[in-house]
Amino acid sequence: MGALGFIVTDWLIPQIKIFLLKKGISGKDLGKKGTSIQDKDVPEALGIVPSTVFMISLIICLVKFANEHHDKLLDCNSALLSVCFMMFLGFTDDVLDWPWRYKVILPSVATLPLLCCYEGSTSILVPRFFRSFLMKGDDVTSFGKFVGLFVIVDTQANGAILELGLLYFVYMGMLGLFCTNAINIYAGINGLEVGQSVVMACSILIHNLLEIRNNSLSYENHLFSAMIMLSFIGVSVALLRHNWYPASVFVGDTYCYFAGMTFAVSGILGHFSKTLLLFFIPQILNFIWSCPQLFKFVPCPRHRLPRFNAKTGLMEPSTFACKPNECQWLKAKLHDTGGVNMTVINLFLQLFGPMTERSLCISLLFFQLFSCAIGLYIRYSVDLFD
Repeated sequence: MGALGFIVTDWLIPQIKIFLLKKGISGKDLGKKGTSIQDKDVPEALGIVPSTVFMISLIICLVKFANEHHDKLLDCNSALLSVCFMMFLGFTDDVLDWPWRYKVILPSVATLPLLCCYEGSTSILVPRFFRSFLMKGDDVTSFGKFVGLFVIVDTQANGAILELGLLYFVYMGMLGLFCTNAINIYAGINGLEVGQSVVMACSILIHNLLEIRNNSLSYENHLFSAMIMLSFIGVSVALLRHNWYPASVFVGDTYCYFAGMTFAVSGILGHFSKTLLLFFIPQILNFIWSCPQLFKFVPCPRHRLPRFNAKTGLMEPSTFACKPNECQWLKAKLHDTGGVNMTVINLFLQLFGPMTERSLCISLLFFQLFSCAIGLYIRYSVDLFD
């Protein structure tokens, strides 16, 4: 279904973008200011095409999967419901431009169907170097007693296991919120949103295949996740062909929310929601570095994407306006009236210098690939828990 999804998506995008242009669902490429194509209308919200094809592919796959695994029927329906909800939210956001408060609340609501049918473990393994803080010999430490006010410290396992209970469901709800918005704020140049999603999806698929090969206790869950990822990769690669530099279409929030929720569905129902975060290292770094602007401690403009220098043809770090005595730590020069926007994309340009948009995207995707490889290495080679 992945190959079929690629073919159908690749064929549909040129057809659908005509309708979106007629309806005025388009925008200007801010990374092309000062060039001959700066006023060209680029159709937006083309994420609706791969997400729709993905839903159809998944429904077809799930008919066979659910017939062979009757106990997974509820998981299948909840996955479809959650992804469809976020696809709808993303498309309406592209059309209506929802305020941020709705974008924060609604993804958590979309995860509720997943949480209602979750039947996996709600406990976590504590890294070996941290267990001594919870227990000394057979006695629980003062810190362990404090932690025990919120979760259950398994004394039979010598502090190696924490039973989170309801807090684990809160974590999974927050995971859905993070995944959908993390891709959305780590964006702004042609090909990056889809490119990073394809790299993460391939990493998740590799993880699933390794677990299936090793006959994991969650064999069926990883089989379910692998089926989702194959369809997702197919439609995403097709979209990437049209969104790659120079982009002929924009993916919009539709794709970002759809991709994020697909990853959350795969991690939660595949029972590897903790491992999933190992593939989001660049997104986690971008969120942490962006926090001062996201929470308004530092001025935050509407767009924080890099600035295109038409004279050199290179992308440079974008800035926000501020007074000469403010945000000195974000300024290139002491008396500048603008601080550099706090995103990993701009940070890359600060560290490695101006570069073309295509080179910048490729560099960031290599960083994503390297981070996912590190995540897989940590998961399978670093002995933190035994």
